[in-house]
Amino acid sequence: MPHRSATEHAVPDEPTGDRQADLRPFMAAFPTGVSVVTTLGSDTVPHGLTCSSLASVALDPPTVVVCIRAASPTLAVLLAQGAFALNLLHERARTTSDLFASGAPDRFERVEWRLPLGAGGPHLTADAHAVADCSVVTTVGFGDHTAVFAQVDRVTVRDDPQPLLYGLRRYAPWSAASSAPLPQAARLAPPTALTNAAPEGGTRVRG
Repeated sequence: MPHRSATEHAVPDEPTGDRQADLRPFMAAFPTGVSVVTTLGSDTVPHGLTCSSLASVALDPPTVVVCIRAASPTLAVLLAQGAFALNLLHERARTTSDLFASGAPDRFERVEWRLPLGAGGPHLTADAHAVADCSVVTTVGFGDHTAVFAQVDRVTVRDDPQPLLYGLRRYAPWSAASSAPLPQAARLAPPTALTNAAPEGGTRVRG
């Protein structure tokens, strides 16, 4: 039998070119906040879904992107209306996250919401610690999802936000995560190193 060196690797018995990596366990290891995307149809019927796939794109103009399943009825209404509200859920809103993920037809009857003048969609007043009203700018379809790029027209933020977190297929409250002590290096770093320095490609935030 020929000798295989330590740097060689066994050749698989079957071709793997048609196999796709399962992205779900990888993304489950990346904790995020939780949001509910809401919009209002031309018939004034509210629509919404739970979404953890979102990110900021630019500060000027203020732009975000949310990724939504292409077959979602909420996405169809959102694109038809060209506007939506992005509700960031607080740590006591786990049941609301599950409710809007379930697609239950009566979900808006089971939560408190209102539609302020000029809102992009319903504001979940009892469950969101921050809401952004957004106007759709463009979309990019890829695979089974659609990336919706939107300009933020207005932001409403509570004084004491306590976000709901999700990762590894379970929820966690921000208050528990934020109660952990700072690493020793962070405690010893001068204030300017924490507040004034912006990494390459980063954003400096000033109070």
